[in-house]
Amino acid sequence: MFTTGQWIFVIFFLIIFVVVIIISYQKDKKLHKTYYKGSFWILIGFIAFIIFLFFLKGWLKY
Repeated sequence: MFTTGQWIFVIFFLIIFVVVIIISYQKDKKLHKTYYKGSFWILIGFIAFIIFLFFLKGWLKY
């Protein structure tokens, strides 16, 4: 399905992409702590809401 050259490109792209993302995050770590203090609770609420929707969907199915 994929040639050897395409697989090599994918591997190098993923490695370089992950390294760039890690470096960018390290540079912005201080700003994230300042400006996005309560974002963790928003993430928890969003995940809880999605789980609630799945339970509701299963419950209404019967």
